[in-house]
Amino acid sequence: MNVPVAARSPAARLVVAATMGPTIHDVHAWRFKVVQGLIELHADPVRFRPMHDPSGRGLHLSSGAALVNLRLAAAQLGHEAVVRLLPDPGRPAVLASVRLAGRHRVTQEERLLYAATLRPFLGDRPRTGACPRPALIDELSGVARLEGTVLHPLPSRADSTAQRAVLTTRGDSPAEWLRAGQALQRLLLSAKTRSLSASFLYETVNVPNIKDVTAPGEVPQVLLEITQNVNVRLLKPPVGRQDKGQRRRQRVR
Repeated sequence: MNVPVAARSPAARLVVAATMGPTIHDVHAWRFKVVQGLIELHADPVRFRPMHDPSGRGLHLSSGAALVNLRLAAAQLGHEAVVRLLPDPGRPAVLASVRLAGRHRVTQEERLLYAATLRPFLGDRPRTGACPRPALIDELSGVARLEGTVLHPLPSRADSTAQRAVLTTRGDSPAEWLRAGQALQRLLLSAKTRSLSASFLYETVNVPNIKDVTAPGEVPQVLLEITQNVNVRLLKPPVGRQDKGQRRRQRVR
């Protein structure tokens, strides 16, 4: 029997909202579970495919993305979400726990990011685009830092229409994979709100110049390619060239 959304607890409503938003994987190998006072994020053994992801790195990255959707949904309902990664060593399948603590005043940025979760991710580069301005890349770098990661721009060719960047963590453990997944999801959402398109790859082994931009101890996790969308805008005709009917409709509004 389906329970109406209005009748669900705040935690249950957040789980519904978080699972509705897109993440960086088509297959959700994770699930949320509402327990007393907490929302737990579990690895789903039914959907997890160790043959394609033997270390579980991809699982943790996509699970981190789901956490961001949950956090943003909590903010819309006025809750502060306190996240603990891998909270119970005796239960490795519990990837994170989320506690709703205190009241939270939602910010304009959080509203925009949450709205972006309601639109699907398009991984393809746009047919028409331009290399993003450095100021926009700096903004995305700040977003990565908020999630405990670093976004390093890579050298680009002069005629390139995309900016490549590598997302790094300070280690290569399951907890760092979860952080990288949260950072990647937030970067993709932030790119949307800035009219940017972003595609990504998990494999960074054969990417040149990575060692030139990263510091000792940093581990490359994701390679991103960011493009500024170029939209064709329809310009309004001069007032003197509008027909009488159009001017009449404008006066009525």
